[in-house]
Amino acid sequence: MPLQLENIRLPAWLLPPAWPRVSDQPRLADLSIDAGRVQAVTPATGQGNGLDCKGSLVLPGLLEAHAHLDKTYTRARLGRIAPGLLGAIAATQIDRSRWSEDDLRQRAGRALLQAQANGVTHLRSHVDWWSPQVPKAWAVLRELAEDMPWPLERVALVPLPLFEDAGHARRIANALARHRDAPGAVLGAFIHSSNFSLQSVQNLLACAADLGLPLDLHIDEELSVTACGLATVARLARASAFPTQIICSHACALASQSDAVARQTLDLVARGPITLLALPATNLYLQDAVPDRTPRLRGLTLLKEARQRDIPLLIGSDNVQDAFNPIGNYDPLASLQLVAWVAQLDDVFDIWSQSICRVDWLGRPQATPTLCGQSANLTLLHTTDPWTWPAERDRSLLRGEQLPANYLTFLRSLP
Repeated sequence: MPLQLENIRLPAWLLPPAWPRVSDQPRLADLSIDAGRVQAVTPATGQGNGLDCKGSLVLPGLLEAHAHLDKTYTRARLGRIAPGLLGAIAATQIDRSRWSEDDLRQRAGRALLQAQANGVTHLRSHVDWWSPQVPKAWAVLRELAEDMPWPLERVALVPLPLFEDAGHARRIANALARHRDAPGAVLGAFIHSSNFSLQSVQNLLACAADLGLPLDLHIDEELSVTACGLATVARLARASAFPTQIICSHACALASQSDAVARQTLDLVARGPITLLALPATNLYLQDAVPDRTPRLRGLTLLKEARQRDIPLLIGSDNVQDAFNPIGNYDPLASLQLVAWVAQLDDVFDIWSQSICRVDWLGRPQATPTLCGQSANLTLLHTTDPWTWPAERDRSLLRGEQLPANYLTFLRSLP
């Protein structure tokens, strides 16, 4: 049966520029759903023909743009870990011998259930790919993806030195290209000042371009003022007219570099097919980690400066309860709340909520995002206040035309 939601509050980024405003706020909306899809979004009429949502906030389904399902839920078995990124990498390399297919399936399956319960409708996971051979986790995640009701993408997280040899680079890229049918396969790499090689970066971009593979990079995940991975990728992508979108995750070094250097790099990024991806929880936990000393430098990439340049910017949970982050969870609202505190963000609902919803920013960004014609996967937030959200992260999940009982209970509690 068709469903009509009346008087919902949508974020400004999801509304057309000509949408009417009241007291400088977007007018409430009416939303029509039929056959499992959103058929129309119109300014609220007040006619009372559907369910009155009383101004409660609504978002699309949530995006988990950066996860590590092969590592997840391993922290309890790792023992003591040296602080910082390199210590976490070392602990994970030791644990990798335990990653049987059953172990991977159990841990990744648990993560997917948690993400789904939190409203995620699209998830991209990196998979450690530390040799030219295809890792076990690649096949396990493909198997799990076939049972998911929404897309699960896989990114090959390859150490940059494997691309120094053009033959190795081509074999890895070809292995991905053979499996890029649903669920999609993405080429990735770990680019850090400790392994930086211009030749490797050139081979990486050339393989991806030749085979039409999108790129998703761990880049400049450090506080070195000399880190140049992001600037190098931006220059090469622009010079070669790179054909697909490049996700550049972390980019912590921007926060340590001078304003002039950081601005110059972001100007390059803004001219290329690049989406920045901030990962606050893991960066806060790992950067400037020294035993018995409170960290001074936090390593969060430059969100506000990126937005000023209209650079697409996503926010992800990254690691969850592993060597890189013992406390995380698969909740994009928690990641957004953390960023709002750490980066002192305003207008979180109207502006920054798109960073946990815009699936198109993983590919070619849409000029005007819209709910119309999309599957009716909605996140019904239990609040009517856009100014303080996400102080309260309670939510209901609409899938199709069946309203959740807990959302109706919430609406009855409103005056």
